[in-house]
Amino acid sequence: MTCASLLAPLTVGLSACSGSSGSDPLASAPYDASEAVSVNAPADSTDVDPEKPLEVTAASGEDTLTDVYATDAAGRVLAGELSADSKRWHSTSPLAAGVRYTVQVSTENDDGAPGRRTVRFETKPQGKKLKVDLGPDNGTYGVGQPLTAELSHRVKGKRQRELVERALKVESHPRVEGSWHWVDSKELHFRPKSYWPAHASITLRSKLKGLKIRDGLYGGDSPAVRMKTGDRIVATADASSHQMKVERNGKVVRTVPITTGKSGYETRNGIKVILTKEPFVRMTSASIGASDFYDLPVHWATRLTNSGEYVHGAPWSVGSQGVSNTSHGCTGMSSANARWFFDNVRQGDIVQHVNTTGEKMAPFGNGFGDWNMPWKEWRKGSAVHQGEHGGSGPAESARLRPQV
Repeated sequence: MTCASLLAPLTVGLSACSGSSGSDPLASAPYDASEAVSVNAPADSTDVDPEKPLEVTAASGEDTLTDVYATDAAGRVLAGELSADSKRWHSTSPLAAGVRYTVQVSTENDDGAPGRRTVRFETKPQGKKLKVDLGPDNGTYGVGQPLTAELSHRVKGKRQRELVERALKVESHPRVEGSWHWVDSKELHFRPKSYWPAHASITLRSKLKGLKIRDGLYGGDSPAVRMKTGDRIVATADASSHQMKVERNGKVVRTVPITTGKSGYETRNGIKVILTKEPFVRMTSASIGASDFYDLPVHWATRLTNSGEYVHGAPWSVGSQGVSNTSHGCTGMSSANARWFFDNVRQGDIVQHVNTTGEKMAPFGNGFGDWNMPWKEWRKGSAVHQGEHGGSGPAESARLRPQV
């Protein structure tokens, strides 16, 4: 009885509310505003000029525009402005070229009733295409793997670079703080403030398609990159103690006696990212211009630089491993240890050399030395974060030559 007495007034209230809905113009279905709205892009057209602004006009004196929402197939919203009298809307940002748009127009007549009109059209392709080669390939990588974007045309100036950079979207789960850095006018790298988390999922997408970069140059389409990270593998090779410690997720799992570069062929100091794994490489003195001759079959070779630094099996120098540095720049170890290392690391894992007398690993131009640049300096290479900072060009030749 108590429930019945409580529900009765509520039922009456609902009946009264529903009974009054017919007098409320906002409660009725929107009317077709096709005759009340004019759009300067014909519906279903495939050759709209992207150089001209989009204009929407209330064609009838009884109607006003309440909202215009224009998006392309990539979900990008076209910015626009409504006139003070709500009779005209025009775009304030350029239309993309060679893409399909959907324009949703909301109106209101003198009685306050809402109207709707939807127009779809395609813009004409224009000019040259800025092609973007995104990297790496889809797959699982180590926590040091940078993302890359290589452009088909040079992009200079703050406005152009900022437009390109903002269109390169990076999503990471879990989320990280990261930034793009312009290596030069045709190449960008993206990295987090510190290494990627282990077992993260990262997606890189380009939303440049059709965007006007400059007169005669428009963004092209690019497939997305989907990357995962594995365990956090960090190997630290100490040239003074002649030992390499390999950590997996923060725990040392193996300590390996090594030999690094001798005088005149010193191993570079700093952080390197594993580039490739090569079960067999023939290494010769001619490949690096060494004065002392060698021609060796090398097994279990893990490449660290384009110029030829590897971690590899060196059975000929076992007596020096853990004792002295006798190589031509590579990190040598026993065949068994090199096989273990080869089997337990992947592209993108970190190898850091410390206490060598060699030059510092360059951030760019000889593989991925990105992590050797301090974070504040890295962010200065972003057009979005610090204005126009083009970065430096490649610091070293990227020739693929082996060193032993």
